[in-house]
Amino acid sequence: MPAEHASLPRPGLTRKSWALIILLSFFGQVAWALENNFFNLFIQDAFGASLSDVALMVSASALTATATTLFAGAWSDRVGRRKAFIGVGTVLWGASIIVFAYLQSISSALAGTAAAAMAFGVTLTIVFDCVMTFFGSLANDSCFNAWVTDITCEENRGRVEGVNSAMPLLAMLAVFGGALFFMIVRPDGTVTYDYPLFFTIVGVAVMALGAGVLLFMDDSAPGRAPAGGYLASALYGFRPQAVRENRMLYLVLLGYLVFATALQAFMPYYVLYLRLPYILGESYVFVMAPGIAIAAVFTILYGKRVDACGFRRAVVLPLLLFVAGCVVLTLLTGMAGVFAGSVLMLCGYLGAVACFGAEVRNNTPAGRVGSFQGVRIFMAVLVPMLVGPWIGSALSAGSGALGLGVVGDGFTPSSLIFLGGAAVALLTFAVLPFIKKSKMS
Repeated sequence: MPAEHASLPRPGLTRKSWALIILLSFFGQVAWALENNFFNLFIQDAFGASLSDVALMVSASALTATATTLFAGAWSDRVGRRKAFIGVGTVLWGASIIVFAYLQSISSALAGTAAAAMAFGVTLTIVFDCVMTFFGSLANDSCFNAWVTDITCEENRGRVEGVNSAMPLLAMLAVFGGALFFMIVRPDGTVTYDYPLFFTIVGVAVMALGAGVLLFMDDSAPGRAPAGGYLASALYGFRPQAVRENRMLYLVLLGYLVFATALQAFMPYYVLYLRLPYILGESYVFVMAPGIAIAAVFTILYGKRVDACGFRRAVVLPLLLFVAGCVVLTLLTGMAGVFAGSVLMLCGYLGAVACFGAEVRNNTPAGRVGSFQGVRIFMAVLVPMLVGPWIGSALSAGSGALGLGVVGDGFTPSSLIFLGGAAVALLTFAVLPFIKKSKMS
């Protein structure tokens, strides 16, 4: 193992550090929640996109996020700074979100017919989703995550990851709660949203946060990367030597990869499924809100257990909750069943992410914290997002032959997406013995 890791002792977190962690994590997750949920709705409502288009957008975004995080993180290691990347990147992230407010107008103006405008709109949405992801990954995935690793230690990373892991759900609650104010009921009874105003407000809020970072953040002054070329530093984490020197880190990332793939089998279609008129319809927000609140509280409290008992003991319960929730969502379509399944699944999802996130930080080599964010994104985001959504899409398209639960097609998700997620999540348990053996050695 390397002589130094990112778990070297550091002073306790200050109130300002905690405030910035909470604000950057929350508003960053608001932007990601907007992308992961409402861009999927937007591309369907505005341009009639199919589930395959949604899967393509998710996969293209994952590729962009991985490449950006890999090279931006290594760059911040070489210059020994994080603050400028986080602040400027967040401002541009917000500006790119505002662009989505004008995509319908742009596609209509540049295309000759209504059909061409719809097809062009799908393409524009996917392209600008990648642009937004570039700035978001520059600020959040690479440099913010590296900054958090820089200023934390093994004694507090579980608590920090408990808070960070709860933010996606709290952000989802804020986004979907806020969306109620932009809801539009068409004459035929169908529901859409005032997307331009919605995207503009979120974009402005993210830009304001970026300005706040530039004014108030104290840089973490990370250790400079070891000598060598920039490209070599960026790609170091993919060398066999890096795997040999950091065996524990890569085993944890392998478990993270399997679990994240299970999540991505249904998460891109989760809201689309809940919105189905024979599931929850447009009242899905009122069912999700209390479930999200319960899961967020569970995750914040569970972070302390991660610090107290360690990764191997802490991760088992969230994995079991996740699998149980997915099974319930597969079999039950009533409001009570969907609520119970969602609470179990969301508690398991965020609890497991907190466990994996803290253990990844604990085993990240010092001096290469930024460049290893690219490895983390590759294994925990890119591969799962390239594989998972297509599993869900295939299960939905072929569900009619099985007749189990809710039957889907090319445009409608099937309840089998959750069963697929449960099956993949069970494979995570196959990785845990290897992590235990590596830890003991």
